Amino acid sequence: MLSRSWSITAVALVTIVFLLDFGVAELPPNYTFMHEATEAPRVSFYDYIVIGGGTTGIPLAATLSANASVLLLERGGSPYGNPSITNVANFGTYFFDTSSSSPSQQFITEGVVNARSRILGGGTSINAGFYSRGEEQFNIEARLTDETLIEDSYQWIEKVMVFEPFLGGWQTALRAALVEVGVTPDNGYSYDHVIGTKTGGSIFDANGTRHTAADLLQYANPEGVSVLLHAVVHKILFKTKAGGTTPLAYGVAFEDSFGNMHKAFLKGGENDEIIVSAGALGSPQILILSGIGPKEQLDGQNIKSVLQQPLVGKNMSDNPRNGIFIPSPIAVEQSIVQVVGITEFGSYIEESGGINLVFANIEDYQGYDYQLGGFVLEKINGPISTGELKIENRNPFDNPSVTFNYFKEPEDLQKCVKGLETILAVIETEAFSNYTYANMTAQEILDLNMKLPYNQIVHANTSSSLEEYCKATVGTMWHYHGGCQIGQVVDDEYKVIGVDGLRVLDASTLLNCPGTNPQASLMMLGRYMGVKMLAQRLAVTKSYADI
Repeated sequence: MLSRSWSITAVALVTIVFLLDFGVAELPPNYTFMHEATEAPRVSFYDYIVIGGGTTGIPLAATLSANASVLLLERGGSPYGNPSITNVANFGTYFFDTSSSSPSQQFITEGVVNARSRILGGGTSINAGFYSRGEEQFNIEARLTDETLIEDSYQWIEKVMVFEPFLGGWQTALRAALVEVGVTPDNGYSYDHVIGTKTGGSIFDANGTRHTAADLLQYANPEGVSVLLHAVVHKILFKTKAGGTTPLAYGVAFEDSFGNMHKAFLKGGENDEIIVSAGALGSPQILILSGIGPKEQLDGQNIKSVLQQPLVGKNMSDNPRNGIFIPSPIAVEQSIVQVVGITEFGSYIEESGGINLVFANIEDYQGYDYQLGGFVLEKINGPISTGELKIENRNPFDNPSVTFNYFKEPEDLQKCVKGLETILAVIETEAFSNYTYANMTAQEILDLNMKLPYNQIVHANTSSSLEEYCKATVGTMWHYHGGCQIGQVVDDEYKVIGVDGLRVLDASTLLNCPGTNPQASLMMLGRYMGVKMLAQRLAVTKSYADI
């Protein structure tokens, strides 16, 4: 007899196959259910309202639409038809765009220039594209217990938007060098997060075209989902059931690009819910703006309290990135992360070749050329160091204030040091020798990098220790998480503790960043929980004996 969860997975997949086979499903970018929020009615009703059309919100909404009506609200625009996003050669150009229409919204904390996505597809629309599943520990921390459904959910994603990359000379040399210095075994081409060196998947195809989470909307039931772009949520609406005291989420208020306000309400069914999937910065911000958060923040902004929850916005983390630009005597093919060395001590070694990764002026490379060279990067796992998020006003368009306290905890700093030691060892290998100057010392390479604009931190122009180098050149991997953590703000089913009808499902709930890149795990989480929620809905109206 099939398990409940797998039975429901089969039901959802059968529905999707039916839609695809009979031409009902729609392929990107020709989604007839995607519109500007200006076209939305002033008042509407749905079974589910998902706030945030990003890495987790899209697979969630696509799954739920199989048997329910779903409204997906995205504060940004569409990734389709924008070569800055879709073409790998243009990776990162949007980070220079600080306009209100940019797909990347810049914020600076602790001297590090960061960016949060503002586009359908979320981080999958602006990231470097590396695809690797999370480790088993993530499944445990995320309270995901159905291993069959986990695997099915990953495959659901991978069939649509993940490709095996081609490795050029620079990447092949780095891969061999990592193995040479002991980051073993060689795990070949793999999605799995295991100790050793591997080539991971990519969301860029062989033509260099990006495939984002928005492509997963081809799984959606066109009759069951409505996607609104440039829909900025101001707050979630709450009421109290007659005779009760627990707040119930029943609607949202959002603004379109013309400045007009709209309201969307739940239909009122037993399993109708609002799900916040606005990301590590957006989800805690929306909760606080809606009256769920620390008392001092609510009082400070004169926000009516729905639930005083001191842990909203706490334990914010970003995995620090440190890199070393290595000048090369020969040309390096343009590449973004496709090879990774997963060490035993918690540092992940990655690469980017022939790209101006720090967006520096050519003179900043001090006579060298970023096209003749590349960056070898390290990201620490965890991290242990955390900060917090606070809203500075009631404007949902503005970024909240956030700190991450990079390298505050000594263990994080030591992982960085070991990672840099591994990179310096790579430079000395025979496998990598064609891409290094034989007479250039490690100290000279470090000092060259100390002069590159990795951040806005004021520091010396030479490196006296690797600890100093870590702190002076720290950057972001854009892997923000925390703020609505599981077990603190949400329960094991991602329901917000203390209110009804509301869940949070995205990176804000994470305790640690999964794998080398969290996008695979977050998309899987959206699909996984969508199936679970659909099971709860169907159980109310249909017995499993009838499925």
